[in-house]
Amino acid sequence: MTIFEAKQYDPAKERRKRIIIVSGIVLVIVLAILGWRFRHWPYEHRVDQFFDALQQKNYESAYAIWMNDAHWKQHPQKYKNYDFHEFYIDWGPGGDWGLINSHKVIGSVAPPNGSGVVVAVEVNGRTEKANIWVEKGEKTLTFSPYETK
Repeated sequence: MTIFEAKQYDPAKERRKRIIIVSGIVLVIVLAILGWRFRHWPYEHRVDQFFDALQQKNYESAYAIWMNDAHWKQHPQKYKNYDFHEFYIDWGPGGDWGLINSHKVIGSVAPPNGSGVVVAVEVNGRTEKANIWVEKGEKTLTFSPYETK
């Protein structure tokens, strides 16, 4: 094929091609932004489930979420370092947060070189936030060694 035998220029085809390319780039950018924005969503959701259980006064389910073990009653000796009784003292009606009537997950942050995520939760409308550490690998919860703002 020589230059004199080239296909006729079709502006509609070129416009469609450009629209497809630009749409693909925009889609990739939007997906990247959403991925970045919701990167800690699984950990925030886990903490939200924990506080939902506490709000419903279902302390055994809350403990199961805390330990990431739905069958914790079958082997309580595994959790002797923080047994259900201690958990109930901390998170039950007499705990630091009292009866939990409302909660709202505020956000989360992953400390540099950390193995988990700190999830900040507003409890009962208090200004002080509950900071919960979620271990990424084990999906267990614990009290956070870090404070969030």
